[in-house]
Amino acid sequence: MRIRLLGQVASSALLVLFLVESAALIGTALLVGRLRGADFDDLNTWQHATLVGGFIQLGMIAMGLYSPRMRDRSAGLFLRVSIAVIVATLAAMAIAVIWPQFGLFPRRLAISGFLSWPVIVLIHLAMIHVAEGYLFRKPVLVLGSGERAASVTRLRRRADKRSFRVVGYVAVDDAKPVVPENQVLRDEGTLLQRVRRHRAEEIVVAIDERRQMLPIDELLECRLEGIEIIEVMDFLERETGKLPVHALSSGWLIFGRGFRRDIVRRYTERCFDLVTSSALLLLAWPVMVATAIAIKLEDGWHAPVFYRQQRVGRGGRPFDILKFRSMRTDAERAGQAVWALKNDSRVTRVGAVIRKLRIDELPQVLNVLRGEMGLVGPRPERVEFVAQLSEKIPFYHSRHYVKPGITGWAQLCYPYGASDDDALEKLQYDLYYVKNHGLLFDLLILLQTVEVILLGKGAR
Repeated sequence: MRIRLLGQVASSALLVLFLVESAALIGTALLVGRLRGADFDDLNTWQHATLVGGFIQLGMIAMGLYSPRMRDRSAGLFLRVSIAVIVATLAAMAIAVIWPQFGLFPRRLAISGFLSWPVIVLIHLAMIHVAEGYLFRKPVLVLGSGERAASVTRLRRRADKRSFRVVGYVAVDDAKPVVPENQVLRDEGTLLQRVRRHRAEEIVVAIDERRQMLPIDELLECRLEGIEIIEVMDFLERETGKLPVHALSSGWLIFGRGFRRDIVRRYTERCFDLVTSSALLLLAWPVMVATAIAIKLEDGWHAPVFYRQQRVGRGGRPFDILKFRSMRTDAERAGQAVWALKNDSRVTRVGAVIRKLRIDELPQVLNVLRGEMGLVGPRPERVEFVAQLSEKIPFYHSRHYVKPGITGWAQLCYPYGASDDDALEKLQYDLYYVKNHGLLFDLLILLQTVEVILLGKGAR
């Protein structure tokens, strides 16, 4: 089951997991403080414990441990928790030394972090087992058995099906079902009677020809009885975090919620980009200087450090993107745009490292300061590829209604794309971002980008 929280959709299982682990982390820190002589009645003891729990929780969010996309078990889970706890503890200890007024105690921090690791792992493993049972999975009944209904059966990823289970499909005509025959309900009665019989809590309307076959009276009866009713595109958006292009229509986009672009949001986004990118530039300039020197040492002092390339920005306007050069200077000798490939022979030795760590993207902070890009948004694509993809993929131009970004929702959800099929898959995540973007969503994406960098996901 998923709920809407501060404008974003969250899994109830993950929310429960977050709250349980928050309590466990604070409890562990309180126990450590008590063993070291702290008093439970002292406000500083509770402040220290809350800050410790908060730091580790931020580390866990950054490592994707509360992401519905997280599919790791055992070794992968241990790695993510280890990185989250170590990085969060070291960051908190650094703050304790630099700003002692926060009331953090380095020794307590180290012990709390060490003890928190097995607690988090055990709780996570237990919740994974519970979440895949029926406790957090809402029973849904799908009205329809054609192509639109089949889009529910085509959900293959375990993460996309963790919050619901289909109790059956209700055929509304005599046509041969596209969904599995054994899942089509053959029992008699009204829609409400079927809902009650199968204990469904939600109806997904997925009829191919809605104008002629939509049972308005029966749906109204169900709604008045408190049964949730949702259109299949809204359902797929909520469960998958993307907008499936094969089921998308202009009418749904026109009448659906989202796509807010009021003046307050525009100014808030711009201020956020300016402040955050300026801070990033101040922190990253030593790395950028070292990268420039490394490129020069490998390719010679006359070789260019930066690489400029025309990309498509907001509203379809082209601009020159700035990156550290990671390929040979003759990478596109023929003058034709080429997708980057896995283990691409055109990548230099320094380029392989900076691409893996995403350091090659750092100069794009200047594009953000100039207003050509945002920190978060769909990745800007090359002009040549946009022209090709717009002809092949419906709604491809819609991703250009917001500024492109250094990182984005598609980068978190899908690996590096180097084909038309990859572009289609990433577009579905980009459209979800365009429809639902906001300050909170941007902050979550920025925080979870840490996972992409540390684990080297999708780099080529």
